Amino acid sequence: QVNLAESGGGSVQRGGSLRLSCDASALTDRRYYLGWFRQDPGKSREGVAVFATDGTAQYATAVKGRFTISKDNAKNMIYLQMDSLKPGDTAKYYCAADRSLWIGLPEWAVRFWGRGTQVTVST
Repeated sequence: QVNLAESGGGSVQRGGSLRLSCDASALTDRRYYLGWFRQDPGKSREGVAVFATDGTAQYATAVKGRFTISKDNAKNMIYLQMDSLKPGDTAKYYCAADRSLWIGLPEWAVRFWGRGTQVTVST
C-alpha cells in the first residue's frame, strides 16, 4: 500500500474557495498518474479532476471553470484549487493514483487511494 496524504479540506460558505493538496512522495513509481475524486455518503466515488494517462488534465462537467488541478513534479504533489464552491460540492475528496487514470475510471479500478479530506460547503 502506498500512502497518499490529502490535506486542505474544511468548511466554507457558498462562493468560497479551498485548496486541497495531495502528497504522493511515497509513490516512487512515476508511471502512476494522479487525480482527485469525491464521494458523498450513499453515492459512488466520482472523478473530479485528474492528470490522465493521455497527457491531458480532465475535469468533471460539474466543476469545469471552477476547479483547477495542478502539480509539482519535483515534490510529486498535486493540488486542487476550488473556487466558487457550491453546496453540491460537499463531499469527501480523495487523492487517487493509477497507471491508467482518466476522469471516468471506476472506484474499484483505481490502484491507490488516500484516506480523503472532507469539504463542506454551506449556504
